[in-house]
Amino acid sequence: MRKSLFYNLLVISLLSFSACSGGDKSKEENLIQEEVEVAVNDFGIPIDQYDVEEATVDRGEFFSTIMEKYGLTPKQVYDITSSSANIFNVKDLRAGGKYHAYLTREEQPRLAYWVYEIDKQKCVVYNFTDTLAVDIISKEIVTKEEYTEVVINSSLWNDTQNAGASPLLALKLSDIYSWSIDFFGLQKGDSFKAYYETLYCDGQLLDIGDIKYATFSHGGEEYESFYYEQPNDSLGNKYWNEKGESMRKAFLKAPLKYNRISSGFTYHRRHPITRRVQPHTGVDYAAPKGTPVVSIGDGVVLERRYKGAGGNTVKIRHNSVYTTAYLHLSKYGPGIKVGSRVKQGQVIGYVGSTGRSTGPHLDFRVWKNGTPINPLKMDSPPALPIPKDQMPQFEEAKSATLQTVAYYIAADAFYNQVLSPLGISKEEFQSSK
Repeated sequence: MRKSLFYNLLVISLLSFSACSGGDKSKEENLIQEEVEVAVNDFGIPIDQYDVEEATVDRGEFFSTIMEKYGLTPKQVYDITSSSANIFNVKDLRAGGKYHAYLTREEQPRLAYWVYEIDKQKCVVYNFTDTLAVDIISKEIVTKEEYTEVVINSSLWNDTQNAGASPLLALKLSDIYSWSIDFFGLQKGDSFKAYYETLYCDGQLLDIGDIKYATFSHGGEEYESFYYEQPNDSLGNKYWNEKGESMRKAFLKAPLKYNRISSGFTYHRRHPITRRVQPHTGVDYAAPKGTPVVSIGDGVVLERRYKGAGGNTVKIRHNSVYTTAYLHLSKYGPGIKVGSRVKQGQVIGYVGSTGRSTGPHLDFRVWKNGTPINPLKMDSPPALPIPKDQMPQFEEAKSATLQTVAYYIAADAFYNQVLSPLGISKEEFQSSK
């Protein structure tokens, strides 16, 4: 009633003003202005004004051929690529990449905007409406916190998915725990709990962020990890156990006490016996026969056998990234057999000259993600603990994290015991929290 009265009074006032002004049209236009809303999409383009074509870059297709398809001349294409090279290199277009072409609604349509999706979050926008403008547009990323519990029945990857979490979580956990847990040796009944960040863009999961807390149960042992970022830290250590010790472990610099390096890592070495030029993807340490050889880190024995030119060999997988091998051994260390776990510094054999060899030495080899690398240039991850003067801050952060985890555990138990039997989905429960 009150709103209707207000509008009637407003109309009467406007009519009276119009009559008094002698029908001055310009004054009326100043008084009453129409507000026009323009629909703009995520790229900042007024979509109601253009027709849109969506396509993907074909194999063998280039930026130039796409532009020429929309009527641009070779010179125009050259000018565009030259002037915008510091913003986006058109050579980075990939087959299968998605693009959007916005065309004017004329008898002869012209290309007004061209948008290429660089990835799920970023795109490059070419604006042809006036003077050429090129911009990189980044969509908003929404960070959420989630909690997941998983019991291993078949594999870490499958069981993480079956629990409703992204398999990206499994990859993150394998990175954090790669120095503590052999992920090739997970057993049925192993389990983990994780409190972590998820990154979303346009409602789609983009990535897993920081894992604030995790505990992994494996082989009867519990492995806790806490996220804590030290101020002014340049080493990249962010994950610690409950004592403030790094989840990373450093490798030993060398697997034995040696006299000298008799041969280095190279792909073009003339073999001292065969005289043929061939790769030597390891380092030879000259040392007396019988010198103890130790594992440079914790791991599992993959091979323990005589291997032709390599002689008596022990091969150890340390984690999902690094593997090492020790060749020409005179004999093996006590208890060394395939499948056995070894500790850093444990004797796995003794220097010898078995196989194709001119004298006692150790041929030591390292693989990173299956590729041979030079042991002398290997980055040994830092394993320094949190400094004593920062332990109070770490303990405070740890306490706050454990309180949050306790809340998630209680909420999870409430859902499983009360809400799930009532047919309420976990998605409904989580959206109500």
